[in-house]
Order: sequence, then structure tokens, then C-alpha cells
Amino acid sequence: MPEPEPEPSFFIESPMETDSAENSDLYVLSIPQAGRLLPSAGRWNSIEVDFNLFPHSRDPSTYGSLPSRYHKSVDFNLTVTNKTVFKRFLYAAGALLFLIVLLSLLLHFLLNNKHHHVASKDLTLALQNALVFFDAQKSGVLPKDNIVKFRGDSGLDDGNRSLVGGFYDSGNNIKFSFPTAYTITLLSWSVIEYHQKYEDVGELDHIKNIIKWGSDYLLKLFIPPNQTSPGSTTLFSQVGSTGNGTSPENDLDCWQRPEDMRYERPFFSCDNTASDLAGEIIAALSAASLVFKEDEKYSTSLTKTATELFSVAANEEPGFVQGTYTMKDECGGEARSFYNSTGYKDELVWGGTWLFFATGNTSYLRYATEHLAGAEEDELSADKGIFYWNNKLTAVAVLLTRLRFFFDLGYPYEDSFILSTNKVDSLMCSYMSPTTHKTQGGLIFLKPNDYGSLEYAATSSFLSKLYSDYLDLLHRSGIECVDGTSFSLKQLRDFSVSQASKTIKILTRITLLIFQLKGYIKIMMEPLSSASHVNYILGDNPMGMSYVVGYGNNYPKQVHHRGASIAWDNQWHSCAEGSAWLNSKNSNPNEVLGAMVRGPDENDMFLDDRRKPWFTEPTISSNAGLVAALVALQNRPLKPNNGGLLGIDNFGIFHNIHLIT
Repeated sequence: MPEPEPEPSFFIESPMETDSAENSDLYVLSIPQAGRLLPSAGRWNSIEVDFNLFPHSRDPSTYGSLPSRYHKSVDFNLTVTNKTVFKRFLYAAGALLFLIVLLSLLLHFLLNNKHHHVASKDLTLALQNALVFFDAQKSGVLPKDNIVKFRGDSGLDDGNRSLVGGFYDSGNNIKFSFPTAYTITLLSWSVIEYHQKYEDVGELDHIKNIIKWGSDYLLKLFIPPNQTSPGSTTLFSQVGSTGNGTSPENDLDCWQRPEDMRYERPFFSCDNTASDLAGEIIAALSAASLVFKEDEKYSTSLTKTATELFSVAANEEPGFVQGTYTMKDECGGEARSFYNSTGYKDELVWGGTWLFFATGNTSYLRYATEHLAGAEEDELSADKGIFYWNNKLTAVAVLLTRLRFFFDLGYPYEDSFILSTNKVDSLMCSYMSPTTHKTQGGLIFLKPNDYGSLEYAATSSFLSKLYSDYLDLLHRSGIECVDGTSFSLKQLRDFSVSQASKTIKILTRITLLIFQLKGYIKIMMEPLSSASHVNYILGDNPMGMSYVVGYGNNYPKQVHHRGASIAWDNQWHSCAEGSAWLNSKNSNPNEVLGAMVRGPDENDMFLDDRRKPWFTEPTISSNAGLVAALVALQNRPLKPNNGGLLGIDNFGIFHNIHLIT
């Protein structure tokens, strides 16, 4: 990697040694990179002024030496040698700044006035596109009517043909069980709550097909104990390999379409100590059983497998060991670099909660509520308040609050329900707090030291809109925070679609205007002061870019995705040939429609480069969050359901809860 270019600096040299008396007080302004001295007249003591005009980016090593979206920071250490001239300069600069502020305000009000009449984003189109991404990720024998034309059958020998199917996780050809199960759980939850909205936009059958593709695969991952091997349980955690440096031809180092794979694809198995993987599969199968409740045979098969797996994973007999699937090399050693699980208790609570909804058996709810405190103790501080593949506690709190609001079971669950409600209220307050980390463009940035910011923003958008619908069903006016502030339902919904206006520092705006006038006007036209999570993702951001492929006029063209980046020309392409496609400067020959890339950094900066996956790689888990947020934000349905005209099914999630014991 080349050495970074040194930052230019200006400083004053001592008086030049000359033979002329009249030149004895001549000062010079030195620019080290210029290799010469510049004269500067003056006879009074120097005053050093430090102009730090540009925002400094964080440690570039965090993002692989990423530049800021602003010009390179420059520190001006300028020595002034004439007081009168310096005062004149300050007066002139002040007048100029006043004019710029005036112009800025005029532009701001004029352009914002225009935006009040601009149509909102087409969330239906965005939802339809986002679902197509899952069709592009399918592995196995594809249906004849598969709508992604650059995909074909692949992975037909996976697991010695016993693990055919499922989804490729991202831009590589590996199938990870842990995020797959999370994806199916989240998609199923969105259907259980908002199936009427899916039906109204003509996507209910589509989303159910996606969920079934995933749940069919999850059923293959669990091999329970039997008479020939009593006490032996097998869970398959991964198909495909990173190679670990043993072979250049593997699913990570080889840039090759799934259809062209000819190298060996190993698979990884776990025993009954992979508690987190088991818990997530239990949750996925249980939630999916409610999606397919009208297909009694299939729904029963899902709950039966989930129940059997729970009896193994939740075993607390002496000598039984629980743990994470990544703690053993033979199970999740390779997955550590991609989906390293930091705990297992949240997944078991998550799985128990969903199994209660699927069966109505309160013993699963009792397990979840009794183990909730222990799961919260193990929660990483960096994960608090974030719902994603590694942490389910925020979502568990929402589900338990839903039970309290609409199906209050009372003792012995009430304490857990109240604590969960308080936790959700605090979460919603934190979302809207001015102290919460946000980018200048308005995107909530829940994990500042991580990339993939859009994934966390999408799930927070989903939860906030879902919770506001719960409160609306109860005819609540809003929520109150512990600091005495309160938020209405409209404000809570605005967190998903339009954040409350925030003050913009005039000096920062002026600096940007001076040095980046074109970019500044573009930012103003995107109205930063009312940036939204979903609208930010769809194009209302400082880059003016939609981060969902195929949506809008400006979106990533070099998505980090093997199938999309190699031409679909009915020719077999080797790994070596694939490398040429990886390193090409051209746009991908195939568009992976609906893929949400990882997104920008905390400076709102994004590089469209397929060789930089921390910007341009999509994943099924992040797209699941996007789908959930988009369906929650859809317009109200055409006809009322159990939730009235809100589009949320008030009682569907309680379908199997009949007898309270």
C-alpha cells in the first residue's frame, strides 16, 4: 500500500539573513511541499492562527484506509505579520461569510419548500425488488419460472446431496446456517404481522415461497438422536469453505459463479453443544409454522422438528454442555470470520418464545422468561439495543411486550413482561434521542466501529414502526421517557420514515459551501434535516445514491457478487477467468436486483467498488431487515383485517394459544 500523502502545512521562518538593512525584517511564508520561500512583509510579532476547516475522519484502518467523503483534511498554521492587514481580512471574511449564510438560508428554504410537494419514495417497488434478491441467492435446483435469469442450478452435490438447497449467504458461494435461520425468522415475523400488506402489493405468495425455500433447507440441518446412535445429535452449520489457505479453489478465494463450481465443497457439522445455532433454527421453524398454518401437514412438520431440537438444546441436566457453534473448530471454526456468535442464551430465549407462539405450550414461555435475565447479563455492551443476526434480545422484548399488550397471561410472567415493555420504551426513546450516534446525513449509526450500517438501521426502522402500530391498536398517544421527554406515535413513525429535524452547524455548512459548493447544493436538495432510515437507504443521502440495486437512477453498479459480476454467456469460467471479472473497472454485466449493499461509513461516504466488500456486498440477513422495514412502512391496506385499517394482524400471532395453563 502506498504511503499516505503528507498533509501540507504553512509556517513562518525566522527573519532572513541578508546584507540589506531594509530587508532585515522580511518574513517568509514557507510551504514545505513547494520547495521555495514566499515573502511576507511585516514588522510586528507574529500571531499563529490554526485553521482546522475540515472534519477529521476516524482511524482509516477501521475501514481499510478509506478516505473521507470530504477533501483531505488540511491544517493551516498561518503566521500573520501585519495587524492592520489582518483586521481588514477579518472584516472582509466576515462580510463574505454573512453573504454566504444569507444565500444558504435562502437556498435552504426555497429547496425545502419544493420538497414539501415532492412525492414520497415508492416503497412498494422497493419491496418487490428487495424480495427478488432472495431468488438470486437460491442454491439447488431452481424452479423453471425463477425470475433471476442469470442464475441456474448449482450446489447439487452439497453435503453428499443431502444438503441441496438453501441460500448463498452473500456475494460468495458459502451457505451459513446461522444467518439463514435468522433470515427465515425475520421474514416470517414480517408475514405474521403484515400479511395483509404483502397481499395488497401482490407479494404474499412470493414471500411465502422464499420462506419455504429456506425452511425446507433448515429441516435438513437437524439429525436427531436415534436408536443406532442414542444421545448423538447433528446440526450442519455450513456448506462451502474458505479453504484456510490449503487450496486456491474454494468458495472464498475463487471468483466463480455458483453454476461453475467444480471444486470440493466441504460441509461442517456440530453436536448438541451448538446451542445458539439450535435456538435460531427453532425460532425459524416455529415462526415459519405460523406462516403456513393453513397447510396443517407442513406446519406440523416444522413445529415437530423445532420441539425435538428444543428438547436437546435446552437440556440443563448435570454434565450437559451448552455453548456457541463457533467455539468448536469442526463446527464453526471458519464461520468465526463471518458470523462469530458471542453468546447462546439469547437464541435459546428467542427460540423458546417463538416455539410458544407456534404451539401454545406455556412451558416454552416459562423457559424464555426464566432465562431472560441471564441472557441480558451475557449481552455485549456494543450490541445493546441492536437487533441483528447476533443479538435477539431487543426483538424478544418486543414480542413479550406484544403478549402483555394483547394477550396478558399474568402470573408468573408479568414481571418479565413489564421489564420488557420498559426496555422497549427506553429503546424507542434512545432511537430519537439527539445523543444517539448519527451521521451528518441523518443515518442512525448503531455500531460506529463496524461496517454494514444499513442492516442495523433497517431493523431499527422495522421495530419502531411495528411498535408504533401496537400502540395505535391500543389507542395510546405515545411513549414517555425516563428523562421526562415524550414522543407521539407520529414522531415514533417518523423515526422510520422521517427523523425529527435537527440543527445544522452553520460553520460546517459554510466550510462545505466554500470548498464543495456542488456537493453542498446536492446535499441540501436531498434535505438532510429530515433524513430517514428507509429514505436514506433509497437515495436521500449525501451521496445521492440508492443503496438498493435497481431502485432509482443512481445505485451501485459494482456489487460484490460473483453471479452478478460474471457474464451469463453459457460458457464455463474458471477461477482464473473469474479474477478478471473481479478486478474489472466495468459495471457488473448482471444486476442483482433488490440487493441492499452494506452501505456508507460514518462520514456518509461510499465507494462503488466490488473489491471493497465492506461497502458493496449484500447479505440475506441485511436484506431480510430491509424487507421487514419496507412492508411495515407500506400504505394502509385496501381492506380491514384483525388490526383494522393499520395493516397489522392483531391476533394472528396468537393463533395457537388457546388454553392458558
